[in-house]
Formats: sequence, C-alpha cells, structure tokens
Amino acid sequence: MEVIQKISRMRAVAAQLRAAGKRVGCVPTMGYLHEGHLSLVRRCRELADEIVVTIFVNPAQFGPGEDYAAYPRDMLRDADMLAKEGVQLIFNPTPAEIYPEGYATYVEVEGLSRVLEGAHRPGHFRGVCTVVLKLFEIVQPHVAVFGQKDAQQLAVLARMARDLNLPVEIVRAPTMREADGLAMSSRNSYLGPEERKAAAVVYRALRTLQDYAEKGEETSAAKLKKAAMEVLRGEPLVAHVDYLALVDPRTFREVRKVKDDPVLALTAARIGKTRLIDNVLIHEARRSRES
Repeated sequence: MEVIQKISRMRAVAAQLRAAGKRVGCVPTMGYLHEGHLSLVRRCRELADEIVVTIFVNPAQFGPGEDYAAYPRDMLRDADMLAKEGVQLIFNPTPAEIYPEGYATYVEVEGLSRVLEGAHRPGHFRGVCTVVLKLFEIVQPHVAVFGQKDAQQLAVLARMARDLNLPVEIVRAPTMREADGLAMSSRNSYLGPEERKAAAVVYRALRTLQDYAEKGEETSAAKLKKAAMEVLRGEPLVAHVDYLALVDPRTFREVRKVKDDPVLALTAARIGKTRLIDNVLIHEARRSRES
C-alpha cells in the first residue's frame, strides 16, 4: 500500500494507471472509516481496476462553530481497514497541500446547494464541490462512488459533474445501517450510550413516513411529515430537528403529495449535541424500474 500526500505524486501515479489502460475508481472520504465506507470501496472494485481512496478532512466544508477540529481522525486504523480490502492507494493530503496560501477559487452549484443542508450549513456544499473537483482533477478517476446517506451531496456532485462536463461517472451506493437502522456515520462516535440508543429514532421516523406512503394510507406530504415528527418528538434525547422534508429526488423541490412518483424523505436531527442526517426513498422500486 502507498499513502500519498503530495499532489505531484498522486498525479504521476494516476497518469501511470491510465497509460497502462487501467480503469481508475475513486472513493472520496474524510476518514475514520466504517463499514459504510468499506461498502463503497467494494462497489468501486466492481467498476474499476484500481481504486484510490482519498482521506481528507476538508476544512472548506465546515462552518464557524462546527466540528472540524473535533472530527475523528485515525489514519493508521483507516489504512489497516483499507489494506484488508485490498486497497493499494490512499491519497491523504494535508490542508496546506489542497489549499495553499492565497487559495481563492471555489465551486458552487446554484439552487441545489441552497436548500435543506445548504440552508442550515451555509457554504457547506461550496466546500464539498471545490474539494471533490480538485480531487477529481488530481486522481483522474473514471468512476467515483458516493453513499446515498448523503443524498443531497450526491445530487449536488452529480449536477456539478454534468454541468462541468467532467469525464467521471458518479455512482450511488446504498446507505449502510446498524442493526437498529441507524445510518452508519463517522459522527456516530460522538454519541454516548443512551444517545446511541435514542439515535435509532431518526430512521424509525423516516420508516413510519415511508410505510404510510407506500401502503397508500396517506398522500399528503404535510400529514406524512406530521406523523414522522411525532415519532421524533417522542424521543426525549432529540434536542432539535433542523428539517424534515419530502422532495423530488431530481430537483430537491418540496412536494405536496406523495402518489406514484419516487419521493425522497430527508431529515437532520440533533441527538444531544450530535447532528445526524438520514433519508429514505419512497417508491424506490418504481425508480429502479424507470432507471
């Protein structure tokens, strides 16, 4: 395994792989890996000859007062996990390597970046798009795999790739969950024992909404959201719900009715001080048939 920190070296390795006719895959991460990340690596292996996993806690996507300094980091642990998956290349640059002194260029997808996560974390998607575009330029992948848990991020990056004519295939991989339904996330490590038990309510609320909609018991978005909010508010350790929305998965515009077309239900909630996001796709089977 080679852990690469310099852009020049990563570019050279990427050029060698392409010159050898290899299909290059990329899995961008912020590290502190878990089974969800490893599922992305396995999916990428199905699509590429060589995989580059990037590990970079991106300061540009954290706002004032957010958890950039506290975000969990353990490079040795991550490298060991990836070695067991057969990964040979890790790109682990420093912030100064990605954003040298005087750095002043950023990328933003209008519209999609301004709602939900974008509204609650101003500048977040600007930082995400900027770093991912830079990683694509450095690693030169043919394909990149992202998880459905970050559904809005996935939509934003897919739009960026399409709008900028990037020669990278963006692939969606399903959300990986714990036995109680909690979406796997590096931030789950912040949860204390009681908070961890309570955190399962986030997925339970979304499933309540999903079940009502898919069984045809309710089509009103307002009533479906009310049912999910009742589940969330029934858990005392839910400190705050930033948003709960039902949107068109292509445009992220909110819908009033849930009928036959696929609809994405998303939420961001705080369990104690820990902010968790999750989503479920209603009528996903219909979307699969249409794809």
